[in-house]
Amino acid sequence: MPMSLDHHGFVVIDKPENLSSARVVSHVKRTLDVKKVGHTGTLDPFATGVMVCCVNRATRLARFFLGGDKKYEALLHLGIETNTQDATGNKTAERRVPDCSEAEIQDVFGSFTGLLHQIPPVYSALKHTGVPLYKHARRGKPIQKPARQIVILALEIIKIALPYIRFEVTCSAGTYIRTLGADIGSALGCGGHLKALRRTQSSGFSIADAMTLEVFEKRAAGETFSRYAVGMTEALKDMPEWTADQNLKGNILNGVPLTQKDVALEELPGKDRFIKVIDENRELLAVIEQNEAGGEYHYCCVFN
Repeated sequence: MPMSLDHHGFVVIDKPENLSSARVVSHVKRTLDVKKVGHTGTLDPFATGVMVCCVNRATRLARFFLGGDKKYEALLHLGIETNTQDATGNKTAERRVPDCSEAEIQDVFGSFTGLLHQIPPVYSALKHTGVPLYKHARRGKPIQKPARQIVILALEIIKIALPYIRFEVTCSAGTYIRTLGADIGSALGCGGHLKALRRTQSSGFSIADAMTLEVFEKRAAGETFSRYAVGMTEALKDMPEWTADQNLKGNILNGVPLTQKDVALEELPGKDRFIKVIDENRELLAVIEQNEAGGEYHYCCVFN
C-alpha cells in the first residue's frame, strides 16, 4: 500500500486492555502507512476505551484537546491495596471491608467532588529528571511528586456489591482515576485499588465514536480515510469559526498579519481565544489566537 499523504484527521480507537498507548499509536501508523501519528491523551495499559489518535497534519492540533474534560467508568475493589493502585500491581496491604451502608458510601464519594488536590501515583508517566516515574519506582527508588489541583465535575455510584463499587466520574485533564479510587478506599477505612477502568469520553469524542483495532483495520483496508476518520474542521467543532474569502485565504497562506478587520469576531465564548479559519469547502486553513488586548491575532498553525 503506498504511503497515504492525504490522510489528515483523527481516528478514535477503543483501546483494548493490556496494550500501551504507544503501541496503539504504532499500530495506527503502521496500518495507515503514514509519517505522523500522535494522540490527545494516554491511557494506562490496563485501561480501555476512548483514545483519540491524530494523523499527519492533525498532530499539530493535539494541543487544543489535551486540556479537555474526560469521563470514565471504573470498578473499585475495596480491601486490597497495590503499589500501582490498580490490578496490575503487587498487593501491599489487605484489610477487612467495613459493613458500610449505602448512605455512608455515598457520603464518602460526595466528599471527592469539586476542586481537589491529588498526589500523582509513583507509577505514572510523569517525569523526574527526564525519566518517567514508573521507571524510578521499578528500580526501587519511587519519586513522590507534590499534589496537583484537579476538578471532579461529577462522581456517581453505579452499583455497590461489596467489596466492589462501580462508579462513573467526569473530571479535568490530569486526574488519576486509580488514585481517586485508592483515596476513596482509604476514606472508607479499608483501602482499595481499581479492578477495571474504561474511558468513555475524551477530547469531545465518546465511546460511540470509537472503533476497535480490528474494525479499524478492516475499514482502513476497504474504505477511504474520510469515511471512518474525523476531519480536522469537524474535530474542532466547539471552537469559534470564520470562513475566509479568497483574499483572506491568500493572506493566511502568505503569513500576512491578521487584525479584527480581517476576522471580525469580537466576542469569543469562554476563556480561550482561539478561532478556526476555514475555506468555502470547510477545509481548515488555520487556527489563530486573539491577543488579550484584542485587535490582532497570531497564528497557532497554518495548513497549506
